[in-house]
Amino acid sequence: MFTTKQFNVFKQDGLDERMSGIRSDIQPLFHRIYDEVGPQLEADVGIPLYLHVAKHARRTVNPPKDTWMAICHDKRGYKKHPHLQVGLFDDRVFIWLAFIYEMPNKDAIAKHLQQLDFKSTFNDFHIAGDHMKKDAFLVEETSNEDIQSLLERFGTVKKADFLIGRQLPADASILQNENAFLALVEDTFARLTPLYRDLVL
Repeated sequence: MFTTKQFNVFKQDGLDERMSGIRSDIQPLFHRIYDEVGPQLEADVGIPLYLHVAKHARRTVNPPKDTWMAICHDKRGYKKHPHLQVGLFDDRVFIWLAFIYEMPNKDAIAKHLQQLDFKSTFNDFHIAGDHMKKDAFLVEETSNEDIQSLLERFGTVKKADFLIGRQLPADASILQNENAFLALVEDTFARLTPLYRDLVL
């Protein structure tokens, strides 16, 4: 599914060159992923969902360090809502339920998330606090106090995000097997769907 060809896009210097590689080598895969997992996800959520592929339209000089697809219930945009993502940096693939800083009701969502038992429900998942950085922490290896601190920061710091899901290194064997990777995306989304439903319905 994702091979050296896709990761090497991020070695291309210059905005135009990298965007050309993203459009030709990565974005078609996002559409394929959505075609495969979108119908079941929509059935599980119970409302219409829409695919958004990152355009990186705000960039005028610096090329993007990552790119992604987002799935959301709002046809007009996804950044102000919880949304599901699949994307990649130059050395990893991520599968997230993302709550990013542009959301208007971060404090209320943070309080909801703080009531969850991440250890029992998402012990094998990663969490992160900044969608623009690679840093992520395995829930199993993160203390409850640190999880709560990350959520507190999300709720109180304007530019803070919260993401939960999976990260895979570029050399993960599952990325070479399209069916296995799609099954992993579907499984990840299925486990995150109850949380997504709680926050958007």
